[in-house]
Amino acid sequence: MRQLIFNGWNFIFNAEVSPLRHIQDVGTRHYVLQALGLMWAFAFAVAIGSYTILAASIVGHTVLIAAAAITVATYTAAATKPKLFAKGSGRRADGEHT
Repeated sequence: MRQLIFNGWNFIFNAEVSPLRHIQDVGTRHYVLQALGLMWAFAFAVAIGSYTILAASIVGHTVLIAAAAITVATYTAAATKPKLFAKGSGRRADGEHT
């Protein structure tokens, strides 16, 4: 059990083990991890706050499932397409217009 917890912690928070390790820019990697952390804090706040009413509980569970799906999608994208998180991706160069 102790090893399971240790491995789970490292998979999420250790930059050398997490799928986010594929993002080359450390600042971007940190930002993505912070955004995921904020999302999970919000998801658990909504879920715990909604457990008193069934309808709200369903909403809370939906938020938790969505948070898990977003986390899996982010980790998968970081592992398979790390250039998505490259600094400046999606931004136009000066003078470039569509």
